[in-house]
Amino acid sequence: MIKFEHTVFALPFALLGALAAAQGLPPWRTSLWILAAMVGARTAAMTFNRLVDVDVDAENPRTASRALPAGRVSTAGAMLLMGAGIVLFGLAAGALGPLTWALSPLALIVILGYSLCKRFTAWAHVVLGLSLSGAPLGAWIAVSGRIEAPALWLSGGVLAWTAGFDILYSLQDEAFDRSRGLHSIPSKLGTARALLLSRGLHALALLCWGMFNQGVGAHFWSWVGWAAVAVMLFREQWLVRKGDLSRIDQAFFTLNSLIGLVFFLGHALECWLSRGLLAGL
Repeated sequence: MIKFEHTVFALPFALLGALAAAQGLPPWRTSLWILAAMVGARTAAMTFNRLVDVDVDAENPRTASRALPAGRVSTAGAMLLMGAGIVLFGLAAGALGPLTWALSPLALIVILGYSLCKRFTAWAHVVLGLSLSGAPLGAWIAVSGRIEAPALWLSGGVLAWTAGFDILYSLQDEAFDRSRGLHSIPSKLGTARALLLSRGLHALALLCWGMFNQGVGAHFWSWVGWAAVAVMLFREQWLVRKGDLSRIDQAFFTLNSLIGLVFFLGHALECWLSRGLLAGL
């Protein structure tokens, strides 16, 4: 029912938040609890999404084969999985520190509340972005115990990037959403203007991540990662230009699964090289 590999959208940014906050490798215990929080949060959020959307998914030809509407997973089983995800997230938040624990109820409201948003607002894409943006911010807080400007830039970039690619993904359901009275940017603004807004959000994401690089004093390899991300975002937008959805899987899944990883690897390589050079001195 849930593809755990899709956690890769936000996980590299969580790891990057931890790496930058620690100015090096964070403790293994902290890293493992961050991973547990990520898996728990995504499991709870995606299962809740499948539960509340089961009637809509059953009517949409694109999603009718999903596990719940197709009857391959029971409602009780899905609720049990959601509960396990919430418990795991809560345990991890408590283990990571008092501030992460205090903010965990707010995080749950956001990540679960997203699934209800398309019933009353076209800006559900932004709420999804807010949900994923909590990953690097939470990881930064877990390591440093406080909120700092670079963490906000990193998280802001994730918010804009996520909202931008979710608008592209929802182009597939533009006609269905309009017929069912569901809200999305494509169903409200149409394809052409939705594409323009998605491009603007991806440009904003690059600006935020550039400010993050500036804030942490990034050097060559971190900026190489940023430039590679810029190329991938350009490619993503190019693939769906004029509303062509024939390669939406490549644009949405393939490229977006690499963006966080590439940006993280640029910073990780710079960190490794700088530590090596310092050790050599």
